[in-house]
Amino acid sequence: MIEKKLLTKRFDHVDPLSIDSAINLGAYETFKHAIKEERIDVIQAIEDSRIRGRGGAGFPAAVKMMALAKETSHPKYIVCNADEGEPGNFKDRYLMEKDPHQILEGILIAAYATGATKGYIYVRGEYTKAMNILRHAIKEATEKGLLGQSIVNTSMDFSIEVRSGAGSYVCGEEFALLESLEGKAGRTRVKPPFPTSKGLFDKPTLINNVETFAAFPHIIKMGGKAYAKIGTTSSTGTKLISLSGN
Repeated sequence: MIEKKLLTKRFDHVDPLSIDSAINLGAYETFKHAIKEERIDVIQAIEDSRIRGRGGAGFPAAVKMMALAKETSHPKYIVCNADEGEPGNFKDRYLMEKDPHQILEGILIAAYATGATKGYIYVRGEYTKAMNILRHAIKEATEKGLLGQSIVNTSMDFSIEVRSGAGSYVCGEEFALLESLEGKAGRTRVKPPFPTSKGLFDKPTLINNVETFAAFPHIIKMGGKAYAKIGTTSSTGTKLISLSGN
């Protein structure tokens, strides 16, 4: 079997501390293309891909994206779940440390498609290196006009903050994560309402895993239907697997 590399294909060539290194390898080109398209077309590509959330629950990513896009309350938030507390898992850490701009580009694509104006990346407290790399990447992207006000000379405004988790395993659950982001104890809430209608600060919020966001640029670039041909019928696309111990 031939390995199909999508999320990891830049790992051996990109400097995670240099946005120019990432841009030279195509970073943000897909986002610049997507921002010229209709928002619904971007969501349609995600729906055509049939990608499911990579955080464990496997919920269809397009369903959440469409739900947030339809919300009329503002502001809208994007939250990237990088809490990764499961024993033996480190694939999200790998993505953050090796190619942070791929994740930022995926978040930007989701923000444009849904009309969100603020993003948070909630990182497991032990991932100090990953947090430092992400903060540096966000700073560089802001200096390049890819984050902040009037992104790439459009009407889109969007900024991202990195927040550290406090070591609680339960904060990997989306509502407990939101409670923690709000400065409260990390305890889950009763559903419904769901985050896309009442999430962070009781405002519409889209929450996805690191790997899910990292896949978005590839889906938009190759087309949702082409992406859906990879993987299995019920679980399309590629999947990163962490192998450790015996």
